[in-house]
Amino acid sequence: MLPVAILAGGLATRLRPLADRIPKSLLNIAGRPFIFHQLELLKTQGIRRAVLCVGHLGEQIQAAVGDGRTLGLMIEYSFDGSELLGTGGALKKALPLLGDEFFVLNGDSYLRCSPARIYTAYRAARRSLLMTVFRNDGRWGESNVVFRGGELIEYDKHARHPGMSYIDFGLSVCCSDVFSPYGESKVIDVADICRTLSLQGQLAAFEVSERFYEIGSWQGILETEELLSRELDSA
Repeated sequence: MLPVAILAGGLATRLRPLADRIPKSLLNIAGRPFIFHQLELLKTQGIRRAVLCVGHLGEQIQAAVGDGRTLGLMIEYSFDGSELLGTGGALKKALPLLGDEFFVLNGDSYLRCSPARIYTAYRAARRSLLMTVFRNDGRWGESNVVFRGGELIEYDKHARHPGMSYIDFGLSVCCSDVFSPYGESKVIDVADICRTLSLQGQLAAFEVSERFYEIGSWQGILETEELLSRELDSA
């Protein structure tokens, strides 16, 4: 199975003041720091190696998680440094640890899906990047994808319109060549990369049927807390 890059370096501005002194990944959700729920789910899905792309308060994440051996995983870290690099810049800096192909997971997402099936779809699509999408219809955040007949027609996170009924699910697969056009650029946003690829017809999509959970918003925290507490009670 491919390694997964986990984007865990943001400032979590929507969660202030809760995340002022602790990174979002370490917020207590259902009795544990969220990242442990996330990593344990990834292990059940067949993932064995993760690279945590960290920035804001990233040292706290490294101190809490370590090298992953207690979780049965291999975990490495890529730090933004003194300047936050954006999601794309963080991935570009982490490429030496990631190799030619890898999964990309939002650091605040808890996604019950099959990475193996998603990777199979990526290989079959023969495109630079594959994004998982979910039929959202505006229920959980603003939809930002036009997806028809198994094809991603349009993706735009910043210029949404009523024709968009799908949303990016939070997990992608891509190759390192995606970053070649950006040369010496350091600060890059993955959303901008995906928008450009969609215009070039190089952005594939895989539809998932089960909703996503996230801790990037107050409502998302409540829903994820409820889900994980229910799962722990039934274990």
